[in-house]
Amino acid sequence: MTLKPRLEREFAVLFAVMLTIAAGNTALQSVLPAIGRSLKVPDSAVAAAFSVSALLWVIAAPFWAKRSDRHGRKRMLLIGMIGYIVSVTLCAVFLTAGILGWIAPLAAFLAFIGGRLIYGAFGAAAPPAAQAMVAGATTREQRTRALTLLGSAFGLGTIIGPALAPFFVLPIVGLAGPAYVYALIGVLVTIALWRLLPDDSRAPRDGAHGAANAYPSIGGQATGASVTAATEEVVEDVPYRDPRILPWMLVGLVMGHAQAMTGQAIGFLLIDRLGLPLDQAQQAIGIVLMIGAGTALLAQWGLIPLLDLSPRMLVLVGLVLAAMGCALTGIATSLYGIALAFALACLGFGFTRPGFTAGVSLAVGPGAQGSVAGKTTSVNGASFVLGPSIGVGMYELWKPLPYLTAGAALVILFVYAWTRLRASSPPAESAAPER
Repeated sequence: MTLKPRLEREFAVLFAVMLTIAAGNTALQSVLPAIGRSLKVPDSAVAAAFSVSALLWVIAAPFWAKRSDRHGRKRMLLIGMIGYIVSVTLCAVFLTAGILGWIAPLAAFLAFIGGRLIYGAFGAAAPPAAQAMVAGATTREQRTRALTLLGSAFGLGTIIGPALAPFFVLPIVGLAGPAYVYALIGVLVTIALWRLLPDDSRAPRDGAHGAANAYPSIGGQATGASVTAATEEVVEDVPYRDPRILPWMLVGLVMGHAQAMTGQAIGFLLIDRLGLPLDQAQQAIGIVLMIGAGTALLAQWGLIPLLDLSPRMLVLVGLVLAAMGCALTGIATSLYGIALAFALACLGFGFTRPGFTAGVSLAVGPGAQGSVAGKTTSVNGASFVLGPSIGVGMYELWKPLPYLTAGAALVILFVYAWTRLRASSPPAESAAPER
């Protein structure tokens, strides 16, 4: 992809915006189990903090996507980044206050949830605007590749966030340190955004449009649906109950909830199974989450284009791997065993998510691509609204329960997919850009 130097500079800024929003969120997700235990708040409350944030993101993302087309993309990018900075900074301050005993632990965590609401409500403004700005600055031949590369920043963020978080556990503020660091990174990116991107509030519309992105979460790597939604107009509106896409949507919903359940509980599982002090447990959590996210991206970026499987086969193979990985994670007792089993589960999800996206796309005609892409993104986002709370709630009842339940659900889903998904789907040519 060859762009003019000015456009390359602007693209780098937009890439940094997407990367920062995803990395900051997943870094918080990786440290919060240990923080929750140190504040002695229920594990389910920790999961609820991210569930409410994800719910607001799902609601707000389409709203901001429409506004970016009417009021200028730079303005929406600034709203998204300022919302991100305010949210992460407030979370850092309130967590510090709770850790140091300045305020009661319950009050600190309730205030933290308030900070998370800001992230869900305003952070969702940036990704649609970034997509629309890239789409408007590239030719039709460049557009899909450029948007796919931009979307890969979310996937990289899910690796970088948990991987770097243990290095930012700082003196005095302790486990709240990563939030301060990622807030500072957000400030630097916002300054670059303000100085380097052109003001397009009065510019004529270029025909490009933004599309809602799924919530950036552990295990929530980009599937490429938002790229399709940003490049295709809605000519035919396809309802969820349409028999062409309904089986695929059910597969995506169940698979997504299984992934969200197991991903959110993994931090608590590592703390309890390994019996590590909370300040040391963060390193183990970061390692396991980094390996899991990297394995999922290996599937999407390397194995899927190499194997050239149909969407149906991608889903079937992925469900087998994910079911095995989830069940093994539930019974593993060592760091090596948990990391290996969780990586196997993430590898499976790395196959199923692009398979689901490509299958829905191939099930309908050209005029319906924009419609089904939006619904695919909604299903992916909805999985991270209730999934984390369900998973951690099960974990509080019995530690292996969310993993064994997810494994069993994926086995049942495999039988359903084997019988209901169309065996005649063409090869997953659209799976390669699911980066």
